[in-house]
Amino acid sequence: MEIKNVSVIGCGTMGNGIAHVFALKGFEVSLIDIDNDKLKNAISIINKNLDRQVQKGSITEYDKQFTLKRITPTSGVENIPEATDLVIEAIFENKEAKLSLFKKLDSIVKKEAIFASNTSSISITELGAPVRAGQFIGMYFMNPVPVMKLVEIIRGYSTSDETFETIKDLAVKLDKIPVDVSDFPGFVANRILMPMINEAIFALMEGVASAEDIDTVMKQGMNHPMGPLTLADFIGLDVCLAIMEVLYNGFNDSKYRPCPLLRKMVAANKLGKKSGEGFYKYS
Repeated sequence: MEIKNVSVIGCGTMGNGIAHVFALKGFEVSLIDIDNDKLKNAISIINKNLDRQVQKGSITEYDKQFTLKRITPTSGVENIPEATDLVIEAIFENKEAKLSLFKKLDSIVKKEAIFASNTSSISITELGAPVRAGQFIGMYFMNPVPVMKLVEIIRGYSTSDETFETIKDLAVKLDKIPVDVSDFPGFVANRILMPMINEAIFALMEGVASAEDIDTVMKQGMNHPMGPLTLADFIGLDVCLAIMEVLYNGFNDSKYRPCPLLRKMVAANKLGKKSGEGFYKYS
């Protein structure tokens, strides 16, 4: 199946980034959300990110304008275009919300279309089982999407080879590097990354070092571009907690237990950069 028209559900950080890269590569994109103000903000963010690419010389002003013309802000999934060949879900990390969305989409999207989830940790098999399991796949982009090359391509138990090859080839057309990943909690990236972040939070909670010093150790000692606590703030502490819960419940292994400090900060709405405060304060 040839993919020409893509619908991205959710216009947050990941959703607008995914819409950006598809439109830049010539696909017609519907960016769908229930909040019109968030849609306007998403288009503004895409415009600014395209401006950065123009300033760096990686695209032209002509490329920018045609990219923006290929993105159609759309209010509500009930208005999803009939021509949609691929749906990419990029809503918040909650299994029940995602299941409900895909069940609704299954009744209104053409049967040939592929469903993909940008979930960072939730089982692709579970999400796809109630709908079109053979045409369901994980397509986990890294943040920021326009910059990062990696895409984890996650097969569910029933994902067909045809679906997998179509999505893998599609990732290459987007100038991304696809990696074949099996359906286990956290997949690869977050199964390795999140326990590291969680352990950094334990080190902070136990008074081993300050947040700044923990981050400095990992940047200067391990050559990481960003310290784990800064990275957690950028990801969102609520997202970090949700992923740790998936790992903990999925493997039933105490090494994945979320740090109590992480739970406490999420309860206090200290979610990182998006709330103005996490391990650091943001203006």
